[in-house]
Amino acid sequence: MDLFNSALGRNITFIHPAFFTISGFLGIPYVKYYYAFLFFVYIISVLGNMAVMAVIYLDHNLRTAKYVAVFNLALVDLLESTALVPKVLDIFLFDHFNIPYNDCLTFLFFCFTFLVMQALNLVALSYDRLMAIMFPLHYQTKVTTRVMLSLIGFFWILAIISPLILVGFVTRLSFCESVVINSYFCDHGQIYRLACNDNYPNDIIGYFFTFLFVWTPFAIILCSYLCIGYALAKVATAQERMKAFKTCTAHLSLVAIYFIPMLITFIIGGNIHPNSRIINLSLSSMFPPMLNPIIYVLQTQEIILSLKKFYKKKKAIKNMFE
Repeated sequence: MDLFNSALGRNITFIHPAFFTISGFLGIPYVKYYYAFLFFVYIISVLGNMAVMAVIYLDHNLRTAKYVAVFNLALVDLLESTALVPKVLDIFLFDHFNIPYNDCLTFLFFCFTFLVMQALNLVALSYDRLMAIMFPLHYQTKVTTRVMLSLIGFFWILAIISPLILVGFVTRLSFCESVVINSYFCDHGQIYRLACNDNYPNDIIGYFFTFLFVWTPFAIILCSYLCIGYALAKVATAQERMKAFKTCTAHLSLVAIYFIPMLITFIIGGNIHPNSRIINLSLSSMFPPMLNPIIYVLQTQEIILSLKKFYKKKKAIKNMFE
């Protein structure tokens, strides 16, 4: 295949355009209201995730394996929002539709890295809940801070290497005609379909990474909750089952928010209108970073107690100086 000719020592010139044109939101009615909404989502995302990270960092009682994963999720959400939303607003609000070739590939890399890491982080949190409910007496030894850091470190390596492979395959494509990307960012799927040389390897790796980082994490999380359900079914009383299940509600909410819109879009595929696809995918990538910190603050007792403790300390200090 042409893709591997350069590795065989053949002199091949790939035609790289000076820029790509992002056209995703153009032609959608009243889309400027949507941009204002995205700006609001971004501000809430930044404030919410920074607050969660600050609470976990300042409260030594939250220095546990579970909150290592929660802290990392907040960090990933913050980075994802910052990599995606400001650039999208810059493109469409200020008419910077043309993105230089290298900048577009960099944009692709960072967006995919954080989207992949978010899915993998949900797997890490499902592992924590599985061990906590199935092996409550051995939880402290099975899920240590070191184990969680190792797992998240491995996921970060995977999340960085995979988009690098995607970008590497894109650089082996030639673009002879259209450079218009019908998406709201530099989407790999939309880019490689514009190529005028053999893009079959890109097609294969695109489907493979979708399976690896969308369907596989979802299947792992689903299996973990089937095991949790089986373990809870053996618990003697309904009250004990509800108490154990309540510890999973925050994580289940995050899983639903992240995976359901994305999976619906992938399942419907070509039957969905392009504008609906773009809006749906943009919401599924921008909404979770805003909602994740809100869900963890509202549904996690330890964080609520920590916030109350900080509030009481602040109030006590204020009273001292009055």
